[in-house]
Amino acid sequence: MKLIQSRDNPFFKELVKLSGSARNRGRAGQTLLDGAHLLAAYLDAGHQPRHILLNAAALQDGEIAGLLVRLNDVPVTQLDDKLYAQLSELKTPTGLLALIDLPQPDVSAATSRFALLLEDIQDPGNLGSMLRSAGAAGCDAVFLSPACADAWSPKVLRASMGGHFCLSIHEQQDLLKVAGEFSGMRLATTLHATHGLYECDLLGSVAFMMGNEGAGLSDALLACATHKITIPMPGKIESLNAAAATAICLFEAVRQRLGIGN
Repeated sequence: MKLIQSRDNPFFKELVKLSGSARNRGRAGQTLLDGAHLLAAYLDAGHQPRHILLNAAALQDGEIAGLLVRLNDVPVTQLDDKLYAQLSELKTPTGLLALIDLPQPDVSAATSRFALLLEDIQDPGNLGSMLRSAGAAGCDAVFLSPACADAWSPKVLRASMGGHFCLSIHEQQDLLKVAGEFSGMRLATTLHATHGLYECDLLGSVAFMMGNEGAGLSDALLACATHKITIPMPGKIESLNAAAATAICLFEAVRQRLGIGN
C-alpha cells in the first residue's frame, strides 16, 4: 500500500481539484465517493472504482476491510490524515474515499418510460434527495437543466445515498428538447393547476417535470406539459419543499403501478 504524505504529490493535487470543482470533475469524467455506504452501493451496482484512498483509522475498520476484499486489483493508497481531511467535507471523516469514473447514461428521453426532469434545482441536498427518491421509485432516467447543482458533487452524492448508481443521469440538458422527445405523459407541478395528482392515470410512460425551489417551472416547460397538476394540501401551508413534492409524485405512480388501494 502506497503512502502519500506531501501535498505536493501530483496525484494528490489532482484529487484536490476533483474534490472542489464541478468543472474539473466534468473535465476528468471522475469524482470521489466519500464513505463505505456509497462505495458499497457503487460495488452492488456492478462497478469497480479506479482507486481507494484511506486515512490511518480506516486500517482498523472492519466494514472498510470487508469492502476492500471485494475490489479486483484496485490500487489502495493511504493518505496522511491532514491530506485526507482536505479531500473530505465531513467534520468526522469516514476514512475512505473512492475515485470513480462518472457512469455514462444509457437511457435516452426517447427510450425512457419513467423519467424525472429537473429545472434549476440549486440546493445540493434537494437534488440528492430527488435522485434518491427517483432511484427508490424505479425511475430509469433523470434529466437536469444547466442551472442545476452538480449531480456528482460530494453533497449531492451523500444526500442521494446511492441513488446515482441505479439511474441514467443526464446533466446540462435542454429540457424543452428532452420533453419533446419523451413519448409519454409530461406532468408539470404547479399551484395553479385545476387537476390534482391523484386524478391522473400514471400507469403508462410518465415524466414528471419539477422546477426551481423558489420560482417553480418556467413558462416554457409548463407550456409543453401534457398535464398540469397540483398536489392536494388541505393544511394551511402554501407549498411543499421541492424534494418532498417530487417524492409524493413519484410514489403515487409507484402506488398505482403496484395496484395498491385500487
